[in-house]
Amino acid sequence: MDARRLACLRAMGIEVWVPRTAAGPAVPAPATQPPAAGGPVPAPAAADAWSGLREEVLACTACPLHAGRTQAVFGVGDTGADIMFIGEAPGADEDRQGEPFVGRAGQLLTAMIRAMGLSREQVYIANILKCRPPRNRDPQPEEVATCTPWLNRQIELVRPRVLVALGRISAHYLLRTDTPLGRLRGRLHRHEPTGTPVVVTYHPAYLLRSPAEKRKAWADLQFVHRALAREGDPGQDLSS
Repeated sequence: MDARRLACLRAMGIEVWVPRTAAGPAVPAPATQPPAAGGPVPAPAAADAWSGLREEVLACTACPLHAGRTQAVFGVGDTGADIMFIGEAPGADEDRQGEPFVGRAGQLLTAMIRAMGLSREQVYIANILKCRPPRNRDPQPEEVATCTPWLNRQIELVRPRVLVALGRISAHYLLRTDTPLGRLRGRLHRHEPTGTPVVVTYHPAYLLRSPAEKRKAWADLQFVHRALAREGDPGQDLSS
């Protein structure tokens, strides 16, 4: 494992070691490898399609949330990425900066992505809602319904090989289920509108409140690499 990835794992509170050998003292074990080369490569979306979609989102007044926003939060990253992370809604930092996951939870998400051997610039990050709900409350069904076309269009344009649902609300939205998050982790699901594989993990904000769960989140990120490598059937157990 290179020093940068090891530092990211340590930032997540995770130490990984292998047994001492004759060659010398114990050393950090290799993390999962970046997504395997080969396979279909998503075609980059036309710049005008992205530009038009962004302009529509930034100007949207379809639900009352627009009245309280500083700015809409569109999305960020590689528009042809293999992995797309989806959260629930912008917070105060995101509302000010116009970029998803830039506060404390965003810093942890960045460390998680780096621990995978990637950078924020190599994945795509978006939220279900594009405007901040008051006092960071959970999205309401009518707000989700209004914003759904924007996110679905982003997924269609990125054409990721795997969607990563960050937290309960994102998982329930993407999978159209109310199954507890703990029972959704560790299995490969499908996003019905696009057929894209979905992996479920904890929201970084939850991990900040419950750091003991970071090891489970790291297992989920390793699972993402296995999903990319195998891309099995919906519901396939990739835990081994």
